[in-house]
Amino acid sequence: MTELIVVRHGETDWNRQHRFQGQIDVPLNAVGRSQAARLAQRLAEESFDAVVASDLQRARTTADLAAAGHAITSEPLWREQAFGVLEGLDAPTIIERHPQLWAHWLRHDADYALPGGGESVRAFHQRVLHAVRQLALQYRGARVVVFTHGGALDMLWRAARNAPLSGPRTCDIPNTGINRLRWRDDDTLEIVQWADAAHLEGLPEQPDTTPLGVR
Repeated sequence: MTELIVVRHGETDWNRQHRFQGQIDVPLNAVGRSQAARLAQRLAEESFDAVVASDLQRARTTADLAAAGHAITSEPLWREQAFGVLEGLDAPTIIERHPQLWAHWLRHDADYALPGGGESVRAFHQRVLHAVRQLALQYRGARVVVFTHGGALDMLWRAARNAPLSGPRTCDIPNTGINRLRWRDDDTLEIVQWADAAHLEGLPEQPDTTPLGVR
Protein backbone atom coordinates (compact mmCIF):
# COMPACT_ATOMS: atom_id res chain seq x y z
CA MET A 1 0.00 0.00 0.00
CA THR A 2 1.11 3.56 -0.73
CA GLU A 3 -0.24 6.54 1.20
CA LEU A 4 -0.86 9.73 -0.77
CA ILE A 5 -1.43 13.29 0.36
CA VAL A 6 -2.71 15.01 -2.79
CA VAL A 7 -2.99 18.80 -2.82
CA ARG A 8 -4.41 21.24 -5.33
CA HIS A 9 -2.18 24.24 -6.07
CA GLY A 10 -2.77 27.63 -4.43
CA GLU A 11 -5.05 30.26 -5.91
CA THR A 12 -4.23 32.15 -9.11
CA ASP A 13 -5.77 35.29 -10.56
CA TRP A 14 -7.35 33.12 -13.24
CA ASN A 15 -9.10 31.05 -10.57
CA ARG A 16 -10.60 34.27 -9.29
CA GLN A 17 -11.56 35.34 -12.84
CA HIS A 18 -13.09 31.94 -13.70
CA ARG A 19 -10.75 31.41 -16.64
CA PHE A 20 -9.84 28.02 -18.09
CA GLN A 21 -6.19 27.59 -17.08
CA GLY A 22 -5.53 24.15 -18.48
CA GLN A 23 -1.83 23.83 -19.26
CA ILE A 24 -1.08 27.55 -19.54
CA ASP A 25 1.62 28.31 -16.97
CA VAL A 26 -0.20 30.73 -14.66
CA PRO A 27 1.54 31.89 -11.43
CA LEU A 28 0.10 31.96 -7.94
CA ASN A 29 -1.39 35.23 -6.74
CA ALA A 30 -0.81 36.71 -3.26
CA VAL A 31 -3.67 34.72 -1.76
CA GLY A 32 -2.29 31.53 -3.29
CA ARG A 33 1.09 32.15 -1.72
CA SER A 34 -0.58 32.75 1.65
CA GLN A 35 -2.50 29.50 1.25
CA ALA A 36 0.75 27.65 0.54
CA ALA A 37 2.37 29.20 3.61
CA ARG A 38 -0.53 28.02 5.76
CA LEU A 39 -0.26 24.57 4.21
CA ALA A 40 3.44 24.48 5.11
CA GLN A 41 2.47 24.71 8.78
CA ARG A 42 0.19 21.69 8.38
CA LEU A 43 2.74 19.62 6.47
CA ALA A 44 5.40 20.40 9.07
CA GLU A 45 3.36 18.13 11.38
CA GLU A 46 3.48 15.26 8.85
CA SER A 47 6.14 12.71 7.98
CA PHE A 48 6.49 11.74 4.33
CA ASP A 49 9.03 10.08 2.08
CA ALA A 50 8.79 11.99 -1.21
CA VAL A 51 7.27 15.08 -2.84
CA VAL A 52 6.04 15.16 -6.43
CA ALA A 53 4.56 18.15 -8.28
CA SER A 54 3.09 18.99 -11.64
CA ASP A 55 5.68 20.91 -13.62
CA LEU A 56 3.29 23.86 -14.09
CA GLN A 57 4.46 26.71 -11.87
CA ARG A 58 1.24 27.11 -9.87
CA ALA A 59 1.72 23.57 -8.57
CA ARG A 60 5.50 23.68 -8.39
CA THR A 61 5.54 27.01 -6.51
CA THR A 62 2.96 25.67 -4.06
CA ALA A 63 5.24 22.68 -3.48
CA ASP A 64 8.30 24.90 -3.07
CA LEU A 65 6.53 27.00 -0.43
CA ALA A 66 4.66 24.23 1.39
CA ALA A 67 7.36 21.55 1.36
CA ALA A 68 10.48 23.71 1.66
CA GLY A 69 13.55 21.68 2.52
CA HIS A 70 12.34 18.56 0.72
CA ALA A 71 13.52 17.39 -2.69
CA ILE A 72 10.69 17.91 -5.19
CA THR A 73 10.28 15.86 -8.36
CA SER A 74 8.49 17.61 -11.25
CA GLU A 75 6.19 15.31 -13.22
CA PRO A 76 4.22 16.46 -16.31
CA LEU A 77 1.78 13.55 -15.92
CA TRP A 78 0.24 15.49 -13.01
CA ARG A 79 -0.61 18.52 -15.19
CA GLU A 80 -4.15 19.86 -15.53
CA GLN A 81 -6.37 18.71 -18.38
CA ALA A 82 -5.65 20.44 -21.71
CA PHE A 83 -8.58 22.57 -22.93
CA GLY A 84 -7.37 23.53 -26.39
CA VAL A 85 -8.77 26.79 -27.78
CA LEU A 86 -10.64 27.56 -24.55
CA GLU A 87 -7.50 27.97 -22.44
CA GLY A 88 -7.15 31.49 -21.08
CA LEU A 89 -10.81 32.36 -21.67
CA ASP A 90 -13.63 32.94 -19.18
CA ALA A 91 -17.21 31.74 -19.68
CA PRO A 92 -18.69 35.01 -21.08
CA THR A 93 -15.89 35.23 -23.66
CA ILE A 94 -16.34 31.58 -24.67
CA ILE A 95 -20.09 32.04 -25.03
CA GLU A 96 -19.48 35.02 -27.31
CA ARG A 97 -16.67 33.55 -29.42
CA HIS A 98 -17.34 29.81 -29.31
CA PRO A 99 -21.02 29.21 -28.47
CA GLN A 100 -21.10 25.74 -30.03
CA LEU A 101 -18.00 24.62 -28.16
CA TRP A 102 -19.46 25.94 -24.91
CA ALA A 103 -22.71 24.06 -25.49
CA HIS A 104 -20.77 20.86 -26.17
CA TRP A 105 -18.58 21.41 -23.10
CA LEU A 106 -21.65 21.68 -20.87
CA ARG A 107 -22.79 18.20 -21.98
CA HIS A 108 -19.84 16.79 -20.00
CA ASP A 109 -19.19 14.11 -22.60
CA ALA A 110 -16.21 12.03 -21.41
CA ASP A 111 -15.02 11.39 -24.98
CA TYR A 112 -15.17 14.97 -26.25
CA ALA A 113 -11.82 16.71 -26.83
CA LEU A 114 -11.85 20.44 -27.52
CA PRO A 115 -10.15 21.56 -30.74
CA GLY A 116 -6.69 23.04 -30.62
CA GLY A 117 -5.04 20.27 -28.63
CA GLY A 118 -7.76 19.61 -26.06
CA GLU A 119 -7.81 16.39 -24.04
CA SER A 120 -10.95 14.35 -23.47
CA VAL A 121 -11.90 13.50 -19.90
CA ARG A 122 -11.37 9.82 -20.68
CA ALA A 123 -7.84 10.42 -21.96
CA PHE A 124 -7.14 12.71 -19.00
CA HIS A 125 -8.47 10.10 -16.56
CA GLN A 126 -6.16 7.48 -18.08
CA ARG A 127 -3.19 9.83 -17.75
CA VAL A 128 -3.89 10.60 -14.09
CA LEU A 129 -4.40 6.93 -13.21
CA HIS A 130 -1.15 6.08 -14.96
CA ALA A 131 0.55 8.79 -12.87
CA VAL A 132 -0.81 7.54 -9.57
CA ARG A 133 -0.15 3.89 -10.40
CA GLN A 134 3.43 4.69 -11.39
CA LEU A 135 3.91 6.63 -8.17
CA ALA A 136 2.44 3.85 -6.05
CA LEU A 137 4.75 1.26 -7.57
CA GLN A 138 7.81 3.46 -7.18
CA TYR A 139 7.04 4.31 -3.55
CA ARG A 140 5.32 1.14 -2.38
CA GLY A 141 4.88 1.20 1.39
CA ALA A 142 5.77 4.90 1.60
CA ARG A 143 3.90 8.19 2.03
CA VAL A 144 4.08 10.69 -0.84
CA VAL A 145 2.83 14.28 -1.14
CA VAL A 146 1.59 15.26 -4.61
CA PHE A 147 0.92 18.85 -5.72
CA THR A 148 -1.41 18.91 -8.69
CA HIS A 149 -4.59 20.50 -10.10
CA GLY A 150 -8.34 20.46 -9.57
CA GLY A 151 -9.04 18.35 -12.63
CA ALA A 152 -6.53 15.69 -11.60
CA LEU A 153 -8.13 15.49 -8.17
CA ASP A 154 -11.55 15.12 -9.78
CA MET A 155 -10.19 12.14 -11.73
CA LEU A 156 -8.86 10.56 -8.52
CA TRP A 157 -12.23 11.12 -6.83
CA ARG A 158 -14.09 9.45 -9.67
CA ALA A 159 -11.64 6.53 -9.72
CA ALA A 160 -11.94 5.94 -5.98
CA ARG A 161 -15.74 6.28 -6.00
CA ASN A 162 -16.13 4.30 -9.23
CA ALA A 163 -18.09 7.30 -10.51
CA PRO A 164 -18.86 7.84 -14.22
CA LEU A 165 -16.53 10.01 -16.25
CA SER A 166 -19.40 11.79 -17.95
CA GLY A 167 -21.19 14.44 -15.92
CA PRO A 168 -20.10 17.49 -13.93
CA ARG A 169 -17.75 17.50 -10.97
CA THR A 170 -19.52 16.59 -7.71
CA CYS A 171 -16.72 16.93 -5.14
CA ASP A 172 -15.27 19.99 -3.42
CA ILE A 173 -11.64 20.73 -4.38
CA PRO A 174 -10.37 23.81 -2.55
CA ASN A 175 -7.02 25.39 -3.36
CA THR A 176 -4.36 23.80 -1.10
CA GLY A 177 -6.94 21.46 0.40
CA ILE A 178 -5.49 18.26 1.85
CA ASN A 179 -6.76 14.98 0.38
CA ARG A 180 -5.58 11.69 1.83
CA LEU A 181 -5.76 8.56 -0.30
CA ARG A 182 -4.36 5.04 -0.34
CA TRP A 183 -3.28 3.03 -3.35
CA ARG A 184 -3.93 -0.51 -2.16
CA ASP A 185 -2.12 -3.67 -3.12
CA ASP A 186 -5.16 -4.85 -5.11
CA ASP A 187 -4.55 -1.92 -7.52
CA THR A 188 -7.47 0.19 -6.26
CA LEU A 189 -7.67 3.68 -4.84
CA GLU A 190 -9.28 4.54 -1.50
CA ILE A 191 -10.20 7.98 -0.13
CA VAL A 192 -9.31 8.39 3.54
CA GLN A 193 -10.01 12.13 3.88
CA TRP A 194 -11.10 14.73 1.36
CA ALA A 195 -10.92 18.54 1.07
CA ASP A 196 -9.46 19.33 4.49
CA ALA A 197 -8.98 23.10 4.36
CA ALA A 198 -8.95 23.93 8.08
CA HIS A 199 -5.59 25.69 7.65
CA LEU A 200 -7.21 28.33 5.42
CA GLU A 201 -9.48 29.79 8.10
CA GLY A 202 -9.50 33.59 7.90
CA LEU A 203 -8.23 33.80 4.31
CA PRO A 204 -10.51 35.11 1.51
CA GLU A 205 -13.33 32.80 0.50
CA GLN A 206 -12.44 30.73 -2.52
CA PRO A 207 -14.15 31.23 -5.90
CA ASP A 208 -16.65 28.50 -6.75
CA THR A 209 -15.96 27.34 -10.30
CA THR A 210 -17.79 24.01 -9.98
CA PRO A 211 -21.02 25.06 -11.74
CA LEU A 212 -19.06 26.27 -14.78
CA GLY A 213 -16.68 23.34 -14.88
CA VAL A 214 -13.77 25.79 -15.16
CA ARG A 215 -10.39 24.42 -13.96
